Amino acid sequence: MTISTAPTGTARIARAFARARAERRLALVVYLTVGYPDKAATGGLLRAALDGGADVLELGVPFSDPLADGATVQRASEIALRQRVSLTDCLAEATTIVRERDAAVLLMGYANPFLSYRGGLSGFASDAARAGVAGIIVPDLPSEESAEFDAALDPEGLARIDLYAPTTPDDRLARLVPAARGFVYCVSLAGVTGARRALGADVATFVARVRRHTALPIAVGFGISTAEHVGSLRGVADAVVVGSAALDAVSGAPADGRPEALRAFVSTLAAAGKS
Repeated sequence: MTISTAPTGTARIARAFARARAERRLALVVYLTVGYPDKAATGGLLRAALDGGADVLELGVPFSDPLADGATVQRASEIALRQRVSLTDCLAEATTIVRERDAAVLLMGYANPFLSYRGGLSGFASDAARAGVAGIIVPDLPSEESAEFDAALDPEGLARIDLYAPTTPDDRLARLVPAARGFVYCVSLAGVTGARRALGADVATFVARVRRHTALPIAVGFGISTAEHVGSLRGVADAVVVGSAALDAVSGAPADGRPEALRAFVSTLAAAGKS
């Protein structure tokens, strides 16, 4: 078991958000599927995202049925799975980037890979803490059904970050959000991930509803794909999460130019988040 007080992982999340707040800008969370477009490329892309201004890295664990994800992430998962990328590979990538850059790293994946990990959830939590992972996001795990996960994650100081949609009623927010750790992830729309032309009109109202129940930073994700989207969330949220658009930046570049294309794209989003 790793330390249970001031855990390194969640401390990295807090530090990332504190740095952004001190610099009067939105924190930037960048999602990349591990193993897309190939295993060898993942490390370079993670470094490029950090070089472009990412504060937190969200490593996507490939899964065959990513129910919360749109076509871009689904395709990336399929390509990664054809290379037999596993949760173990994701932990290896996390270990490397944390050691190199002391980065705040989350794993975003569906419940089955975590449940089927060797040694079960407790074995995963121990290995994740050893890797320096800050926490996990599990879109198909309702908070009300998370006790087994929390029992494994909490002793290792790992945060389980819940997703909340605009359709979440106030009584559920009041019941669940105060127990959040790390930050609160607000979904900008009722739908799956994927680049959008415009964000939902009720994002600011939704974030305000959530903020009544927590002092933690609030991140907005799903559909964020342009500098304009990021700029529109200044003064509304504390962070933005960009995934499908980052993968699109990678897939749209020639193989030898992918890291630079991603770095440049992330840089434009980081600049848009400054006040």
